[in-house]
Amino acid sequence: MAASSVLVIDDERKIREVVGGYLAREGYSVLYSETGEAGLQAALREHPDLIVLDLKLPDVPGEEIARAVRDVSDVPIIMLTAKSSEADRIAGLGLGADDYLVKPFSMRELAARVAAVLRRSKSIRDAVSFDGSRLVIDRGAREVRLHGLPLALTRTEYDLLVALVANAPRALSREQLLAAVRGYEAEASERTVDAHIKNLRHKLGDDPREPTFVLTVAGIGYRFALRPDA
Repeated sequence: MAASSVLVIDDERKIREVVGGYLAREGYSVLYSETGEAGLQAALREHPDLIVLDLKLPDVPGEEIARAVRDVSDVPIIMLTAKSSEADRIAGLGLGADDYLVKPFSMRELAARVAAVLRRSKSIRDAVSFDGSRLVIDRGAREVRLHGLPLALTRTEYDLLVALVANAPRALSREQLLAAVRGYEAEASERTVDAHIKNLRHKLGDDPREPTFVLTVAGIGYRFALRPDA
């Protein structure tokens, strides 16, 4: 089984080295970013299993990074901050963080929080089915199955589908969907999002006039229509 990957976004080299080194010794695959913008691109491009995010970054506030990631992904986020008030913790969790650690903290505590958050998210992130298992999305294998057969989706189509499912029933704008693929489609535009959605619908067997899975929301973008099976 592949090691879970953790993206550490922190501008302090010592913090990155200590946190990353400890997590690596715990068996995790560790990625590093020292700025918010680089961290956001890494999150969208590398699809880590968890993000450790410092809120005080030199270019983009960590809160904005968390908000941007949460717009297109349900990857677990643990925030690191010097702010210890209850109001600050509530605000961080309100942005979609899964946990919140106040500096200074012990490496053993961080590793325990990482393991706990990954355990909580594993069942949700591994596989989800819709319409009596007619459609199954296996995120551990990065595979989508329709009527039990794997679909030959491109990386872009897969990530657009996952972004829509993660945010359902909320609609995502073309700009938000573009953020999910921009890391590896440098020339992507909102118009290419429409083209990818058209191809995705075709592979899902959706009638473009009466789609079942991916609906067009006038004036906004697209949303995923089905709720997960119980």
